[in-house]
Amino acid sequence: MQVLSSGQQVRHQQYGVGIVTESDVERTAIDFDNHGRKLFVTSIMTAELIGDAPVNPARPKRRSRKNPKR
Repeated sequence: MQVLSSGQQVRHQQYGVGIVTESDVERTAIDFDNHGRKLFVTSIMTAELIGDAPVNPARPKRRSRKNPKR
């Protein structure tokens, strides 16, 4: 398996349909509909690609950290 794009939809034999949240040469994280987030070793992961990755994948919003008043 290769590095996948964030937002790519996949189907895994055991966990079903999910969306790739992170992927690099070592690890791939997928958020599954019914099983939550799972982390796989990219080189040995087996999953069927479903469709194309979105052109502009949605990125989680960054939280602003408020400094406590001293």
